[in-house]
Amino acid sequence: MLSERIEGYKATGKFPSVMPARYKNDYPFLKEVDSLALANVQLNLQSAFRNCFSKSMKKKNGFPKFKSSKHSCKAHTTNNQKDTVAIIDDKYIKLPKIGKVKAFIHRNPDDSWVIKSATVSQESDGKYYISGLFEFDNAENTYVVDKTNAIRLRF
Repeated sequence: MLSERIEGYKATGKFPSVMPARYKNDYPFLKEVDSLALANVQLNLQSAFRNCFSKSMKKKNGFPKFKSSKHSCKAHTTNNQKDTVAIIDDKYIKLPKIGKVKAFIHRNPDDSWVIKSATVSQESDGKYYISGLFEFDNAENTYVVDKTNAIRLRF
C-alpha cells in the first residue's frame, strides 16, 4: 500500500486511494487475516500521510517509511463488530478468524463496558499478548465545592 501511494504521488502529484481487498488476489495469505485488521492498516497509513503534511508546528513527522525488519513489532489490531471480539467465561477471548483463545485476564471489565478493539502482539520471547480497548460511560462528578471553607493563595 505504501509503495503504491508513493509511486502514485510521484506520477500524478495526488495520493491514489488503495483498498486492502485488492491485495487479497495478489497475496493469498492475506485471506487468512481478518478484514478489519487490513482496514486498520489502511487507516494507519492514511493518518501517517495526514500527519506528514500537517501544518501544525507541534508535529514534525517525516514522510512515511517502511518498517524496519530489525525492530519490527509483530502486532495487529481488529475492531469489534457484532461481538466478533468478546471475553467468554473470564477464561477465553474470542477473536475473528482464530476463535476462542485461552487467556489470563488480569482485570475483569464491568458489564457496562463495551469492547471496541483488540490488539494481538507477539513479544521477542515468542509470547502473545492481547490488549483490549473498552468504552464506558463516564460517570458525572457529583462533588459540590464548599466555597465557605476555601483558602485563597496569592503568589
